[in-house]
Amino acid sequence: MRIAMLAPISWRTPPRHYGPWELVTSLLTEALVARGIDVTLFATKDSRTAGKLAGVCPAPYSEDPTIDAKVWEMLHVARVFERAGEFDLIHNQADFVPLAFSRLVETPVVTTIHGFSSERILPAFKAYEDRVHYVAISDADRHPDLRYAATIHHGIRLEDFPFDPHGSEDLLFFGRIHPDKGAAEAIAAAGRAGRRLIMAGIVQDQDYHNEQVVPALNERSVVYRGPVGGAARTNALGSARALLHLINFDEPFGLSVVEALACGTPVIACNRGSMPELIDNGVTGFLVNNVDEAVNAISRIGEIDRAVCRAAVSERFTVDRMADRYLDLYRSLLG
Repeated sequence: MRIAMLAPISWRTPPRHYGPWELVTSLLTEALVARGIDVTLFATKDSRTAGKLAGVCPAPYSEDPTIDAKVWEMLHVARVFERAGEFDLIHNQADFVPLAFSRLVETPVVTTIHGFSSERILPAFKAYEDRVHYVAISDADRHPDLRYAATIHHGIRLEDFPFDPHGSEDLLFFGRIHPDKGAAEAIAAAGRAGRRLIMAGIVQDQDYHNEQVVPALNERSVVYRGPVGGAARTNALGSARALLHLINFDEPFGLSVVEALACGTPVIACNRGSMPELIDNGVTGFLVNNVDEAVNAISRIGEIDRAVCRAAVSERFTVDRMADRYLDLYRSLLG
């Protein structure tokens, strides 16, 4: 089986710190290669893979301001479809633009939909649902107007997330500094609970950061560590008493939720989007509807067994489970 894996080019694959789509693409690619599948990864030239790397874009456009996103995305996607005859299947992880190329080739195309940035992009997906096989990353993110081939949850490498049986007294916010992710709500909940909040993630909305985060910063109550990767990432996820994920949107998945659970850290999340699929309420964390409920959940976090949090990820959200389900889908499509 010869697979062309089409990654986004906003960040390197795998990303240095932030880049959830690129991270999932990398995890799946490496798991398939480890199973003996012939995978060519189409990604930025600085990307890394045990498979074959095919890149035209010299660097990620979110890291290099000289890279014009529209120009290089077109060149990047075109290269995959120009080589379509070399592959049994193209797996698109790069949103809706590649769909427009799908009828120009005979090679089957699978597209993992990593959420909908806006209802305005739906017509692009709708126009190609008879040609492209769509995968949802959660049942909550299935759009009622689209046809899907499967729902496949993301998976992580459990061995990359050491289990911390104790954590600490600090709470954690881990994600984009953006209103969607609930940074302000996390600060408010931690403050009312009388616990220090550690914050990590890229600043995606500078005005929001300046208005909602910066005024709260001090070493005693709110600490912002910026985007973190590597050992700093796993240490942050594992050393917290709980992850506060008080989102203000219907999140399609939430990798940081699964990563925190893998480390043994319970999650307190707003009961929206995919959160009920990731968190077993009262067992691996708490699903809440507002800051008041989050403060109450913080007081109850001692009820959660951290070993059970890790066991839940081991059972449901490993990269092996994800790779096996995608392989099943590929085989069913290829007959």
